[in-house]
Amino acid sequence: MPPRRKSKTITFSLPPEMFEEVQRVKDEEGRDMSELVREALRLYMEDRELRREARLERLRSRQAEREDNQGGQRDE
Repeated sequence: MPPRRKSKTITFSLPPEMFEEVQRVKDEEGRDMSELVREALRLYMEDRELRREARLERLRSRQAEREDNQGGQRDE
């Protein structure tokens, strides 16, 4: 029995112009399509996480501002 692959195969489509651009890049860089797609997805996932963290930080900052404003409006 052959060893099991650790990777999964997926199929996706690209508009013709994007496909041509990707073909040009892969030829220029001597890489294959899988390498380019893996790198693109890694970069996307890193960027997505950074955006998520920035969004959470903005929410925390807004919440802290609200709490500060409410604290300054207390009745004495």
